[in-house]
Amino acid sequence: MRQKRKNRRARRAAHKTPQDFAPQQRAPEPSASARIPFTPFAFARNDALAVAALCILVAVAYFPATLAGFVWDDAVLTKARPVRIWEGLWQIWFQPKSMEKYEGHYWPLLYTLFWIEHKLWGFAPAGYHIVNLILHAAASALLWRTLVYLKTPGAWFAAAVFAVHPLHVESVAWVIGRKDILAALFFMGALLCYFRFVDGARRAFYGWGLGLFVGGLLCKSTVVTLPAALWLVHWWRRGRVTWEDMMRVLPFLILGLIITIIDWEAYKDKEVLSFDYTFIERALIAARALWFYAYKLVWPADLAVIYPLWKVSAASALGWACAAAGLAAAAALWRWRARIGRGPLACVLFFAVMLSPVLCFIDYGYMQFSFVADRYQYIACAGLIALLTGATLHAAERVAPLAEARRRIALQVAGGVVVAVLGVLTWQQAGIYRHAGTFFSHIIAHNDEARGAYHNYGDWLLKEERPLEALEHYKVSRQRRPDFDSIPIQMGIAYEKLGQPEKAMERYRYALQLNPQSATALNNLALLLLKREEYEQGLDIYRRVIRMDPLYANAHTGMGVALFRLNRPQEALRSFDRALELEPTLQEARINRDRIRAALQQQQQQQQQQQQAPAQ
Repeated sequence: MRQKRKNRRARRAAHKTPQDFAPQQRAPEPSASARIPFTPFAFARNDALAVAALCILVAVAYFPATLAGFVWDDAVLTKARPVRIWEGLWQIWFQPKSMEKYEGHYWPLLYTLFWIEHKLWGFAPAGYHIVNLILHAAASALLWRTLVYLKTPGAWFAAAVFAVHPLHVESVAWVIGRKDILAALFFMGALLCYFRFVDGARRAFYGWGLGLFVGGLLCKSTVVTLPAALWLVHWWRRGRVTWEDMMRVLPFLILGLIITIIDWEAYKDKEVLSFDYTFIERALIAARALWFYAYKLVWPADLAVIYPLWKVSAASALGWACAAAGLAAAAALWRWRARIGRGPLACVLFFAVMLSPVLCFIDYGYMQFSFVADRYQYIACAGLIALLTGATLHAAERVAPLAEARRRIALQVAGGVVVAVLGVLTWQQAGIYRHAGTFFSHIIAHNDEARGAYHNYGDWLLKEERPLEALEHYKVSRQRRPDFDSIPIQMGIAYEKLGQPEKAMERYRYALQLNPQSATALNNLALLLLKREEYEQGLDIYRRVIRMDPLYANAHTGMGVALFRLNRPQEALRSFDRALELEPTLQEARINRDRIRAALQQQQQQQQQQQQAPAQ
């Protein structure tokens, strides 16, 4: 019996190779004086073909995204004044409060890219979506090179799954989701440069790693988890984290905390939220969220933009079951690390660490809608994808009774099927971003409790000249958010389109009861008064709006109309000029200004002719 056990152990050892998904032993990291080629960026002909294949996969799977428009939080791009004006670049970097109204985060590198694109092609959505696709293809290629550098088996297939997985549609097909892609690019670039330095390259790579890390933080603050990932990779490679490793990573940690605090200070003034969950409740939410993300990665069905908000209770049986299962899985991987290697535990810990900022231990605004979102695991899922890929290859080598060539063909066919299925799901999911109608109707279909979706879908119906349908959705939204002043404002617009101005005015006045400082309600009320030829009252309201918000271009336009109707053309001209200074694309202000100028010029010519007539 003892001899049989020895024989089994010998057979297991024979199966292990340096390319195993979780290698038992690794050579020690070379000293800093050693000089070795930088393989992650050394491309051969086959490497170029591999990158091209990844780009083709992204282009095909995400093609519907190139036809998509702007939806929901893309207002950060389309409405943010700093993005639209030339001097906005200074405001983006050195006046964080200028973005407070739109998003509030201090992510200037992300907004700078939007600013550049606006100068190139304005607000044509196709340009922004194509850039997202290019960046996602680059992130997929960089993930492949990262996995190759870390000697992970099946690296290209793992990158292909990453490239076409439908979980990433939210980050790629949604323009504002670019922050996730940029963060991943900088994250992986920083990781590669850091370990290139550790493995013996010149010191410049350490500086480049720090620079890329800072760049990632200026796109999205969740990159602050990089120091933990670096320590984790050190442990995976050698089984320990030395004091020298700690000191190398310390500058990353300090810079990450500083920039994250700056971002937090910029954001907290926009949205101060506090959820009174206990630590136990937050831990149960986190445990359930981790299993939710893993499940959606393996079985990406019924993906939703906003998942239903879970009921939170310290007595939740599901929450405790998820926590127990998670702890048991971690303990088992730790216990078996001598047999299966440190790789599986490192992959699982990477997954959890990368998700840690959004596991609800720290309050953030989106928690009021849902505890989970597909976009949150854009970087994190790479750990589980690498684990599942390596485990599959390892199992195939040990279980499949096939020759090497046949096994390789079988794996390639199976891998091709997986990538094709994921690509089809991604194509379908990308289609929901076509416009606000498809987007919000999808949200309502998958989450009837998404209170804001009815409001936003009603806005789209209103733009499509379907006011009756819009009113029905506004009524549902009003029942769920009775204190939200934007809903009666939109209902007022719908009543105006239906030719019911009295009901519209009633809605605007009700909105002002909810929020007396609502510039939009005041502006719409003033506009309705102008239509009723009550110019003096409308002018008074426009003046009040401008005192509240001097940068409200539509209010300057409305005041110009009121002044013109009151036969005060010079003052009207100044109002229209100010409106166009604030918003050059306001056609109503431009047309009215040109008409007044033409009328004044004609009047002046007539006066000159009358003065010259007696002399003749």
